[in-house]
Amino acid sequence: MNAAPYISPHLTTASVVTAAAVTLYLAAGEPFVGRRMYASLARRRDSEPAALVRYFRATLGFWAVLVALCGAVYALSPGLTAADLGLVAGDGPVAATGFTGALLAAVALGKRRMRAPAGDGKHVRGLDAVSAMLPRTRRERGYAVAVALVDAIGSELLYRGLLIAFGVGALGLHVYVAAALAVLVYAGAGLYQGRSGVRAFALFGGLCTALYLLTGSLLLPVAVHALLSLRDLVVLPGAVMKGRTA
Repeated sequence: MNAAPYISPHLTTASVVTAAAVTLYLAAGEPFVGRRMYASLARRRDSEPAALVRYFRATLGFWAVLVALCGAVYALSPGLTAADLGLVAGDGPVAATGFTGALLAAVALGKRRMRAPAGDGKHVRGLDAVSAMLPRTRRERGYAVAVALVDAIGSELLYRGLLIAFGVGALGLHVYVAAALAVLVYAGAGLYQGRSGVRAFALFGGLCTALYLLTGSLLLPVAVHALLSLRDLVVLPGAVMKGRTA
């Protein structure tokens, strides 16, 4: 049996062109657009009260466009099934449960290690690279929750579901080769955090990709991604703020 037999998309010319455009942007555009947007935010964060809200709104807008294009790829290809994009419940519950348990344990351990400095109102080393996007007000926290959830859904759908399906269906790659290339593209999205961000994105992307290939579903990768994003954008910054005001 071939590896990941549930990924066997049949793409039309129109869907290939659309998916290729999205892939090109994710690989060659997003790393630099993301770095430029974050650098601009960092410069304006302390002098413009609404800078972070505008940044979050722009981020949500980008995701809306990209997810819509992914929907267009699906609509343009009758031979592209929901399973090809990971939009199914999936199989392998025992393996998935064990894998997810180990991953969540690692996330929980990381949270425990960072809780002490956060509680003292100090910088959290793991969040220094994204300090400009950490919310300080209730309104910013509301947007942060929305961005964390949309980012989890959008990232998994595009970097896992669409890129792997495109690699298999349009480029004729073995699913594992397509998955490895998708991880490399996702790693580039961490460029705005510097080299450490690229490494972190590569590691996390690899874990989510393995979980996707193991189960055939994006459900668990999205859940894990959302948990991590909420932790970094909402939970830990909240702990830092409480530590500073205590």
